[in-house]
Amino acid sequence: MRYFIHLGFDGTQYSGWQKQDNTRNTVQEIVEHTLQIIFKKNIVVYGCGRTDAGVHASWYILHINLDEAPAFDLKYRLNKNLPDDIAVFDVVQVSENQHARYSAISRTYDYFIHWKKDPVLIRYSNFYEDVTLDIELMKQACALIQATTDCKPLCKQPELYDNTLCQISACTLFVNADQGRMRFTITSNRFLRGMVRYCIYFLVKVGSGELTLDEFNHPQQRPFLTPEATGTPPWPLFESCRISLSVISGFSPAAPMDENRIGIRASRILLYNVYIRFREGKNIRKLKEPY
Repeated sequence: MRYFIHLGFDGTQYSGWQKQDNTRNTVQEIVEHTLQIIFKKNIVVYGCGRTDAGVHASWYILHINLDEAPAFDLKYRLNKNLPDDIAVFDVVQVSENQHARYSAISRTYDYFIHWKKDPVLIRYSNFYEDVTLDIELMKQACALIQATTDCKPLCKQPELYDNTLCQISACTLFVNADQGRMRFTITSNRFLRGMVRYCIYFLVKVGSGELTLDEFNHPQQRPFLTPEATGTPPWPLFESCRISLSVISGFSPAAPMDENRIGIRASRILLYNVYIRFREGKNIRKLKEPY
C-alpha cells in the first residue's frame, strides 16, 4: 500500500533533504529513523525532490510503501516522534502507480527578497540594503528567462546533467513597494542545481543597473559567480508541494498565491515554494492546507 505524506520543515539545522554518505543530518534520514521507531523495521521514503542545506519547506510530499494499512493514526505518531522543526500535515493513501518524484510534471518556485529592514524576515528572506531596483527592467528580464530553453547559464553545475533543457512556462515578479518586498515566481518541468538562486542574482543585477538586458540575454557576456559569492544564500528558500485537480482525480489544488501574499501572512512565512503537479491517478483526496 502506498501513502503520500505531506510535511514541512525548517531546514536551518539540516544538510538538505536527501540522505548523504558524509552526514546523517538530513531530513530524509530523520524521517526514515522516525518511521523505523514506529514500525519497528526499515521504511524507505521517496521525496518529491531535493533541497540544499539550510533550505526550508512548507509543502513537501514524500511517499512510503507499507504491507498493510496502519491500525493507528500515522500522522499523530509521526508528529509525536519527529523533532519540532519537522511537521506532518497529512497522510493520504494513493494508488500504486503514483510516485512522489516521477509522477510530477511541473514545479513552481517562489523566492522572496526584501529591501526594508525587518527583524521578523531577516532569518528567512534575502535582505538587499540600500538598493534601488528598476522593477520594469527586472520584469523584462523575467520574460527573457521564460523564453530560455537551454538553462545551462543558470545552472551551478551543468556537468551533472545529460542535458540542461527546461520547459519554463511562467516567470513573474510580484512587488509590494510599500512593504519593500518582492516575490519571484518561476514554473518549469524541471529545475537545475542553483537555478532559482542564479535567476535572482542576475535579476537584481539587472534591476540595479549593473547588468544590461543585452548582457543578461547573452550569457557569454555575464560575469560567472556562484550564488555563495554573490550574496544569494540558501536560508531564504522555502520549498512546497501542491497537487492539482487538473491532473489527479479527486484532488483539489490550493489557491495560488496572489500579489498580496508576498511575505508574512497570518504568522506564516512563505519564501520559497514548489508547487508540483502530478500525473493522473486514483483514490487521492485533497491535502489539507498546513496553516
